[in-house]
Amino acid sequence: MTTARVLIRCPDRTGIIARVSGFLADRGLNILDADQHTDSGRFFMRVEFDAGGGAMPPENERAEVERAFADDVAGPMSMDAFFRWPGRVKRIAVLAGPSLHCAADLLWRVSTGELRCEVTRVISNHEAAGDLAARFGLRFDHLPVTPETKSRQEQQIMALLDEDRRGGGLDLIVLARYMQILSAGFVNAHPAGIINIHHSFLPAFAGARPYHQAFDRGVKLIGATSHYATADLDEGPIIAQQTARVSHRDTVDDLVRKGRDLERTVLAEAVRLHLDDRVLVEGRKTVVFE
Repeated sequence: MTTARVLIRCPDRTGIIARVSGFLADRGLNILDADQHTDSGRFFMRVEFDAGGGAMPPENERAEVERAFADDVAGPMSMDAFFRWPGRVKRIAVLAGPSLHCAADLLWRVSTGELRCEVTRVISNHEAAGDLAARFGLRFDHLPVTPETKSRQEQQIMALLDEDRRGGGLDLIVLARYMQILSAGFVNAHPAGIINIHHSFLPAFAGARPYHQAFDRGVKLIGATSHYATADLDEGPIIAQQTARVSHRDTVDDLVRKGRDLERTVLAEAVRLHLDDRVLVEGRKTVVFE
């Protein structure tokens, strides 16, 4: 069985599910799973279907299905539709910072097959990430940065990512505690294509030393947030969040340890959801089909 997907968003109206399912049925494309959601007059849907009984459909057949869907369904219903065909392994680039727990966890999950993707390279402004990349047999690019060289360093990163894109495609950029603010130009060039992990349950305790802020306030919950990066710092659409209970007995070190565990799992969850085409962005929000 060869599973394909189509993601849909459009104004809500009667008959959308019937039109989509009828289109696929008329072409002998059996629906394997379907999920839908409506919100404020908008309709969202994710459909998995058998695309060809074991063989990857030829490119011309895939293109014909997409053209026919656009003419028969998407156009008349003012619909955005995104087809995802099997056969190509998705590719991600990892930007790592000085704290390597998120990058190490992510690369381990890829190496074990838990995350189904290929890592094109690891980029960091810290040399320590090189040893981590070497452990997994990955290309490492060390690009130091200072306030004076920040713009030039970002251009170097963009050139490397363009190289990946030309060399087989690039589906996602992951900021694994990269801790550098990206320019609006960089972020806007990759809409819903950069995932960041924030060491806080946004919007609380944003900024520097969040666990120390939490400790000083005597919080009973700490959290982590993974979201798409946008030009508005830490304001991008949220994909995944988790919390952990803490108490007055916990030290700052305890909060840091628990927080890092959350960061690892929340970032991996967001990447998995993205790779599995389970996220649709709608304005400042996401619809996540779990």
